[in-house]
Amino acid sequence: MHLLPEDLIEFADSALAADYTRLRKVGQRIARTLEASDPETARRFRLSLNRKGVPLRASGYSEALPLDGKSRLPLVEELPWPNSPVFLDSSGKEQFSEFLTDVANHELLASKGISSRLALMLSGPPGTGKTLLAGHVAAQLGRKLYVARLDSVISSMLGDTAKNIRSIFDFVAGKHAVLFLDELDAVAKMRDDRHELGELKRVVNTVIQGLDSLDESAIVVAATNHAQMLDKAIWRRFPYKIEFGHPDLELRQALWSHFLGESDEQDQHVSVLARMSNGMSGAEIEQHALAARRRSVLDSSPLDMAVLGGALLNKKIYTGSDASTRSSDLKRRLANYLVNECGLAQSEVARFLGVSRQAVSAYFKATTDAS
Repeated sequence: MHLLPEDLIEFADSALAADYTRLRKVGQRIARTLEASDPETARRFRLSLNRKGVPLRASGYSEALPLDGKSRLPLVEELPWPNSPVFLDSSGKEQFSEFLTDVANHELLASKGISSRLALMLSGPPGTGKTLLAGHVAAQLGRKLYVARLDSVISSMLGDTAKNIRSIFDFVAGKHAVLFLDELDAVAKMRDDRHELGELKRVVNTVIQGLDSLDESAIVVAATNHAQMLDKAIWRRFPYKIEFGHPDLELRQALWSHFLGESDEQDQHVSVLARMSNGMSGAEIEQHALAARRRSVLDSSPLDMAVLGGALLNKKIYTGSDASTRSSDLKRRLANYLVNECGLAQSEVARFLGVSRQAVSAYFKATTDAS
């Protein structure tokens, strides 16, 4: 293949206009053409493209975020790095570390011809930390975080949806940033789904083309709540994968300890709360813990574990205002639950509820008498 004069002219025009997005896009096209006849020159050309250029603002040009053609709302937003820690199980930690190591050593791996596309897929139910982890990828690498919420780029005109997707990839091309594609299943469903229209399948093709248009050093993180719905070709473009589930017992203990605030008094209760919150997401645990802390501050009183435990038992957020959560009936129900379902000894139940062991025995006696 020979270089096209149109590509060379567009490359020069882009450079003179300080349009680095277009410059790198055309540059990648030129590099692919060079690859067949001169791989070494193609490699050096790509390295030059990946160098950070003069900031656009320095030349009087400020690049705006891409907008939806009809609503004029941004298709991408730049978010700050997160302040909250990310909680992962041992497998997730290992995969996260592997991805960051490969990104840090990308040039070395590329020089040996064994680099991989820097694309990480996060899958799992809502509230399990996928968006938070994407932020930590950017923070660990010291890069900007651009977030595209793909469920919001869908237009009533499907042609506009494809155009929006192209705008996102054109914007991020060549930037020293992390692109986070949230809710990827909204635009990348399986193309063999008989219920999908042909135009929707073309939207999937646009996503695939966008991913393929990015240079080798581009970092893409995507998230889906419905992994089974994604097209197989999408999966092939994400060599790194982390599957999120609801946190296990050890992770739940870490979550409660963090969000309640570490103290000797709290530490003795987090194991009980962790057992009671089996099946909850990290986001739900955070919500319960912070609600309890707010009530404690506003009431100028210590955290009442019986009330928090009652909120978990009733699957209601802790408010502290519901008189029923303070009743002896609730404590009786809690005591039975903690012994029979969580396997606690009566002494542990007494400590958690803030009552005497005799009171716990009385709860069980009352339950026996009632039955």
